[in-house]
Amino acid sequence: MSIHTSPIYRILIPKFIRKRILAKQLRASILSYYANLPEVPSEELAVVLDYLKTNPIEVFPYHFQNQYIADKIEVLDDPEKGLRYVMLDGKKLYFKKRWSKQRIQHSFNELTKEQDLQSPHRYLNENFKIDEGEVLVDIGVAEGNFALGAVEKASRLILFETDKEWIEALNATFEPWKDKVLIVNKFVSDITNATNTTLDDFIGVDEKVTFLKIDVDGAESRLLKGSQRILSEQKPLKVAVCTYHKQNDEKDFTELLSQNGFQTSHSDGFMLFYYDKKMQAPYLRRGLIRAIK
Repeated sequence: MSIHTSPIYRILIPKFIRKRILAKQLRASILSYYANLPEVPSEELAVVLDYLKTNPIEVFPYHFQNQYIADKIEVLDDPEKGLRYVMLDGKKLYFKKRWSKQRIQHSFNELTKEQDLQSPHRYLNENFKIDEGEVLVDIGVAEGNFALGAVEKASRLILFETDKEWIEALNATFEPWKDKVLIVNKFVSDITNATNTTLDDFIGVDEKVTFLKIDVDGAESRLLKGSQRILSEQKPLKVAVCTYHKQNDEKDFTELLSQNGFQTSHSDGFMLFYYDKKMQAPYLRRGLIRAIK
């Protein structure tokens, strides 16, 4: 038994200290792994390794994140709705009722960081964007920042979120566009029952969708399995699907999408998703795939 998994160690050492120890060990393992390769595989990887040599482990191992400061984010109150919100491109983005100002600042800071132009988690780029009239299905919508950015261009939006606490906030955020926004409190998976639905079952055969954004905390594989009709038959269709949650997702999803006639590309840079306890070499993962047909 490793000392780090022993009951006594877990009792005596506070969780936040255990996390720091594991993060330092992971950083050392990554640097050691690449140092023992004949050469660094690419310039992209070299940038990350240079960062790790002088900085602690971060999900985004890049200096661009240093410009984001949570304390400077203005959080506003809506007494009528009993919710707090942050302004995003001139629109109100509401948050969970029980969240403090500080938690909202931290959350919004992370949201804006992950959609930075240099971020490996950025869904869109100059060649992959939301066009006028898109029918957007946002699966794993959470706060709704991505959908809110698309709401004025899209002709219809279907927003899936499993966390019931987000539904009140999402209804408040999208109230000005409620005639074209449908908010669904279900898991999108490979089965259909009271709490789950496949995308193939939810989207009618004659219903058109043109853009899928998928970020479901590691359940992407099951979601895609339940979307075979849409992936094979819908055209035109764009798909932005996260690949950083699991080791083989980038390879597996690229193959699946290519088999269904998509041209695929991955986001620039790498993510270091150290929350995955099964993480192993080569450690660094692409944030997402952008696919289009």
